[in-house]
Amino acid sequence: MVHLFQYVLLTLLLVGCRAQEVPPEPIPADPTVYRNPVIDYSLPDPTIVRADDGYFYLYATEDIRNLPIHRSRDLVNWEYVGTAFTDATRPTFEPNGGLWAPDINIINGRYVLYYSMSVWGGEWTCGIGVATADKPEGPFTDHGKMFRSNEIGVQNSIDPFYIEEEGTKHLFWGSFRGIYTIELSDDGLSVKPGAEKQQIAGTAYEGVYIHKRNDYYYLFASIGSCCEGLNSTYTTVVGRSSSLFGPYADKRGRPMMENYHEVLIQRNQKFVGTGHNSEIVQDVKGQDWIFYHAVSVDHPKGRVLMMDQVKWQNDWPHVEGGTPSLEAQKPIFDELMSVKSLSPRGFYSFSELSSLKN
Repeated sequence: MVHLFQYVLLTLLLVGCRAQEVPPEPIPADPTVYRNPVIDYSLPDPTIVRADDGYFYLYATEDIRNLPIHRSRDLVNWEYVGTAFTDATRPTFEPNGGLWAPDINIINGRYVLYYSMSVWGGEWTCGIGVATADKPEGPFTDHGKMFRSNEIGVQNSIDPFYIEEEGTKHLFWGSFRGIYTIELSDDGLSVKPGAEKQQIAGTAYEGVYIHKRNDYYYLFASIGSCCEGLNSTYTTVVGRSSSLFGPYADKRGRPMMENYHEVLIQRNQKFVGTGHNSEIVQDVKGQDWIFYHAVSVDHPKGRVLMMDQVKWQNDWPHVEGGTPSLEAQKPIFDELMSVKSLSPRGFYSFSELSSLKN
């Protein structure tokens, strides 16, 4: 009986000691790593600009009504800052239309926001409008419609993209009825009088973005279905040309006008519907980064914001594994500086950043 009492007492003492032990601290997250999605709620069709306050500003299709705006200093940690419009100021040229696929730029010192306005299936009544602001967070003043599908003769006239070339301003647009371009006025707010549209890619594409690098222009676009949840087939693709106006082609020289291209980002086990990419942003180490949206297999509500590094091999872009990363090294930024002068899209190259720091 004594032995049993001693055993019970010893057991209680051991349990008491263990109860007073401090539990191990959780291993801290690696501060050099980020995980996709970088924003875990619906922000489709992202577009991004770097402003003179040192922040990157990101705009997206209006799952958040009136067109949401977010900002970040490091491309990973984002805060919501508001909307481009209010119910009172939102565009009205398409009754009951949604604001889709914005494209943000800095033109002549102003923030110029191109946008699509459409109802689903309204391929001849949809169109592209433009708004301006003195600050990236707005308020934006709407200048109204630039053109509608039935006026410019291009069915499904949505998904604008602006670019400057040798002092001239151009708008690219289109969705599964051909990708087109046309020259704009000097202020970028209207089509240049007498300008003629030109088709530059076939009928497989929408969400065009053109990136100039070294001797080539790269046309990024999306194919497949954007908006069917887990059944979405959206895929990001690319072709290149030695001229802004094409012909764009795949690695074998086959033309994008005939719907040939290279696949850049496609689905994996965690994310599907990987498309409608943003502009490419460069960090201070010269690494290129691209945003796009996708549907999360684990939480398939909406189209969440994704980011991946774009690498280059033999003058062609690729994303590691050709699919979204789950976890990757963060972009690298020193303390960002406020600056007075930006490139037309609000980005600096690595060499430009280095010269500013010096």
